[in-house]
Amino acid sequence: MPFDFACPDWEDRLKAGLPPIPDLPLDEAAAEKAVDVFNELRLPDVLGQPRMETACGDWFRALVRAAFGSRDPETGENRVGEIFCLVPKKNSKTTNSAALGITALLMNQTPNATMLIVGPTKDVADTCFSQMAGMIEADPEDPETGRSYLQDRFNVREGTQEIVDRWTGATLAVKSFDRKVVTGKIPKLVIIDELHVLGGNAYAAKVLAQLRGGMITQPDTLLLVITTQSDEPPKGVFRQELKYAREVRDGKHKGGRLLAMLYEFPEAIQKSKDKAWRDPRLWPMVLPNLGRSITIDRLMNLYRMAEAKGIDEELVWATQHLNIQIGMGTHAETWIGASVWPQDVPLVTLEQLLEQSDCITAGIDGGGLDDLLGLGLVGRHKETRRWYGWARAWAQPEVLKRRQDIASQLEDFAKQGDVILCDDASQDLREVAEICSRIHKAGLFPEKYGIGLDPAGITALVDELVAKEMQDDLLSSISQGWRLSPAIQGLERKLRDGSFVSCGQEMLTWCVGNAKTVDRGNAVAVEKAVSGRAKIDPLIGIFNAVFLMSRNPVAKGGGLDDFLSNPVLVI
Repeated sequence: MPFDFACPDWEDRLKAGLPPIPDLPLDEAAAEKAVDVFNELRLPDVLGQPRMETACGDWFRALVRAAFGSRDPETGENRVGEIFCLVPKKNSKTTNSAALGITALLMNQTPNATMLIVGPTKDVADTCFSQMAGMIEADPEDPETGRSYLQDRFNVREGTQEIVDRWTGATLAVKSFDRKVVTGKIPKLVIIDELHVLGGNAYAAKVLAQLRGGMITQPDTLLLVITTQSDEPPKGVFRQELKYAREVRDGKHKGGRLLAMLYEFPEAIQKSKDKAWRDPRLWPMVLPNLGRSITIDRLMNLYRMAEAKGIDEELVWATQHLNIQIGMGTHAETWIGASVWPQDVPLVTLEQLLEQSDCITAGIDGGGLDDLLGLGLVGRHKETRRWYGWARAWAQPEVLKRRQDIASQLEDFAKQGDVILCDDASQDLREVAEICSRIHKAGLFPEKYGIGLDPAGITALVDELVAKEMQDDLLSSISQGWRLSPAIQGLERKLRDGSFVSCGQEMLTWCVGNAKTVDRGNAVAVEKAVSGRAKIDPLIGIFNAVFLMSRNPVAKGGGLDDFLSNPVLVI
């Protein structure tokens, strides 16, 4: 029977100093045997080389119990087939993983089994292997025989970074992440360290899928992902795996084999405007190895240094030491509107925007082939008069090739339908024109100045729009930089009083988080040059549309009702 991995009381468990996992009906004999083996291992790089029994917190022993005590007596299957552990830095994550790897070798009975520990970089892999080799070297000699049990049993191959069990032929190899790391492998155990570093890796999800595909052929396999939070908004494979782990913990997925052990504050603390996580009295909730590898005093010293260097450094510290998830508005020059940008609002589709608006304005922003083309729409609700912001972006292949740091994030948004990955050089122009034509034929644009464009590089787009019977009076050149300040500051106020609502798109929220500002006298500018490599084009499109909607326009036609009553115009 599958285990129920939901843990609705995880917050209470963290406050009580307990692991944030449910009570599972484990095989107690097998679980305790694994813990006994684990406890006997020694820390190689600490004075006195203490045993894991005293050097490691009970939190990781709970993980060891689940990893080795879940075998179904009838099928031989591990009912805990995967563990996703999110734990802050300096909680002996890599050392404990190394000890679990040796424990797995000692518990293993499968001849010639293959096991892997995968680090995101060579440095992380080297650290893990040196810990394992050191634990074997630190195993004391038997006073009667003068021989070390672990040194006799294991062959430590420094050159290939492998530990070979002379009794069973099993091999535990430590590798740095590479798409070839899984070639031909059917591993019994895989430990992936620091998955968050792989968030921007374009092929990380495929490698993880290959690992799972190989392990599915064996019933007693285990995949352990143990990682710190990312120091930027989660993306790619890390974002996907963390999201699923949270949903399992919260009971949204049943019948699987994933156990989620997430040391993180609840959202109310993470997102609190006064940054409640700064209170050291809360820190023990997410520091399971407190009093061993880390103390509050040492952590406070690090925090004061980071705080003194500014908000950017402070937030990086918080991601690494408290698992605070970076969302929007995390840098010193953040656009002030990010702090009041609506969160967790219902998703509003383009069709709903058309149906519910009495007037729509559009803003378009984009650059060359290695940039995004962003379309922003602002619709004014027929009844409430609230403004709703909707956006879409188009990416040419050059963007994914040249901007590897955001490629996986753009692919995530593409799956949601908010980023279109173009097949040809003019697809973005055609599709932007099609959407604008749809709004135009619906009579929802004002007679004049309904589409705002960045004056730079718009010739080809204007040609597409004119071809769709949108004439010059409808198009408006919107000056950028400080001249866009009225729209930026006006949107800030409407966000504050709730008269502007986003359409709930993660892509647009991401752009808001990327936006940085510069002061230009009494004006403020949100500029690409200061926002770095992260993208803000759809947000600039929204600003352009806000600039036009601020004129309180009246739609040219009768709105969507007239549009739908004329079948000739239906697209």
